[in-house]
Amino acid sequence: MDDLASSMTGTYSDAPREALITLIEARDVVRLLLHFAETHNHGSDEKRDAYALATDLAGRLPSKWPDQ
Repeated sequence: MDDLASSMTGTYSDAPREALITLIEARDVVRLLLHFAETHNHGSDEKRDAYALATDLAGRLPSKWPDQ
């Protein structure tokens, strides 16, 4: 049997973990996506996709990270 086809099981640690992305990094991603959307060809799929992703991500970001 292929290892990739086998089911995955495991346990997860309760230890605190660092965030996958910091608030500053997330805001930079949104800023760059908006820049891409503003400078890309008018009406292109890429422009619409970048703008949609940027607005979706921006709406999910807190004004402050809990530890900041």
